[in-house]
Amino acid sequence: MSKVYEFLRECGVFFLSTTEGDKPQTRPFGAVMEEEGILYVSTSNRKDVYAQMKKNPEVQIVCLKPGTRDWLRVEARAEEEKSRERKERMLETCPVLKKRFSSSEDGNFALFALHVRRSLLMTDEGAKELE
Repeated sequence: MSKVYEFLRECGVFFLSTTEGDKPQTRPFGAVMEEEGILYVSTSNRKDVYAQMKKNPEVQIVCLKPGTRDWLRVEARAEEEKSRERKERMLETCPVLKKRFSSSEDGNFALFALHVRRSLLMTDEGAKELE
């Protein structure tokens, strides 16, 4: 488990930013999975965030660990993942998604791999890159 994934899980909620034209768009996410060093997030293919990641795959995540001043910023490139097996594992890892998607074959269920380019952790001790 990477330190980035561990931090995201400890936060519970993180904010994913995309762009719509030249304007930033940010929304809360909570479901995240990691496999083979790659982070995965899901959404509906009917949402604006889906279209935004397809058009411009450069995304950023920001989160603050509850009860601390420790926060993380992650820069990544989003790539849609079509694997039914990986979608099944996402549903197993984040069962709350089953309220939104009936199965891995739900036509609205979209999964994105987030290929992390940079992750910066800020604490009272200063900034450091995470792997």
